[in-house]
Amino acid sequence: QVQLVESGGGLVQTGGSLRLSCVVSGKFFSINAMGWYRQSPGKQREMVAAVARGGSTNYADSVKGRFTISRDNDKNTVYLQMNSLKPEDTAVYYCNAEVKVTMFRNGVGYWGQGTQVTVSS
Repeated sequence: QVQLVESGGGLVQTGGSLRLSCVVSGKFFSINAMGWYRQSPGKQREMVAAVARGGSTNYADSVKGRFTISRDNDKNTVYLQMNSLKPEDTAVYYCNAEVKVTMFRNGVGYWGQGTQVTVSS
């Protein structure tokens, strides 16, 4: 059973910073891409940032220059450093990981339970 557990959300003022972490646990062969998504009330879930196993990254235009995604493959962990936070960044942030359970199976996407980030004006 693969599980993703996020941490690091909370309440911060405009211009502040937060660091999210997501640990992948369970029995599996490898982790391919990892990423962060967010969803605010009344809106669809959107990709915030993603990082490939080799380290290449991709960001939503709205967070470029403010957020940094990274991963530690030894710890099966992905991070999201969020700086210069704005009220419009307020959302539930979800971790996603494409996990290969065995060497011979394709990767399957798994989600964390989500962590609330609230930015006050």
